[in-house]
Amino acid sequence: MSERKYFPINESSARTAHNMMSMRDYAEGSTTAGYRSAVDKAYDIADKVAEKKPEEAERAYRLAERYSKKMAEYYNKESSIGMMCPSVMISGAGNFPVKKKERQVAAWQRNHEFYDYVQGILGKIENILYGKEIIKSDDERAIEKLEEKLEDLKGTQERMKAANKAIRMKDTEAGDDALREMGYSEEAIKQLREPDFCGRIGYPSYQLTNNNANIHRVEERLKRLKAVKEKGSSEQEYETFKVVENTEAMRYQIIFDGKPDAEVRTLLKSNGFKWAPSEGAWQRQITTNGKYALDSVVNKLKEMEIQDD
Repeated sequence: MSERKYFPINESSARTAHNMMSMRDYAEGSTTAGYRSAVDKAYDIADKVAEKKPEEAERAYRLAERYSKKMAEYYNKESSIGMMCPSVMISGAGNFPVKKKERQVAAWQRNHEFYDYVQGILGKIENILYGKEIIKSDDERAIEKLEEKLEDLKGTQERMKAANKAIRMKDTEAGDDALREMGYSEEAIKQLREPDFCGRIGYPSYQLTNNNANIHRVEERLKRLKAVKEKGSSEQEYETFKVVENTEAMRYQIIFDGKPDAEVRTLLKSNGFKWAPSEGAWQRQITTNGKYALDSVVNKLKEMEIQDD
């Protein structure tokens, strides 16, 4: 487990903002407590990642620290905005600064959008823990698996949208019935109806945004993978080596007649190529970066051939 890192919360500003908005006394340290509770949730998930997927622990803790920092920014900004203008209940209606209040409300809206962005970081940690198996491009069932994943993501997106529509129905009972028909349990319905920090219910917008981004990412990957597979394998002969675009293995392969000298091996390794004894080739995965590296290596090898002549 990694040490949890918290960032400073301006309790003085939080107190002032509260007093400008509410008649109730401010609970000392409550803003810091709320912030730490949110951050602890991120670190709790990261701890589970470290336990179940130790190879991903470093990334999960790095995201948790980033989440901690951004949440501190959010809380402190919320307090700063709260001090811009008092509530009409505190100041009274006479000569109330309407324009200032409008600017305050607009600033709150921007900060709440920032909050949604920060929750996306938490979503990334959750994806590491709960995400399905990584689908490798050289898997012979990669296209099939990606199509299944895409179908699941689209189904999740439609389910969240339908749930939000039901949860916002004026007739609460009718909304709950609709949720039950979708398969939601009573506990799940209760959780969906639990307002967040600013009174919003249902699935948060950042969750739909993140899922939609995943849909587009998988669609693009499927498109590229299908294009490569349809193109088929190809070979290009040079004087001292051969280049194979092996679409079955999803690898760029460079094959030499014998063992290349140290300079060539260094060139290959520095460009991400690894020796594969089973293939008798130096190879790396077919990707955009892989193509760039291949072109760079081939050009350099051709220069070496000219120098040797």
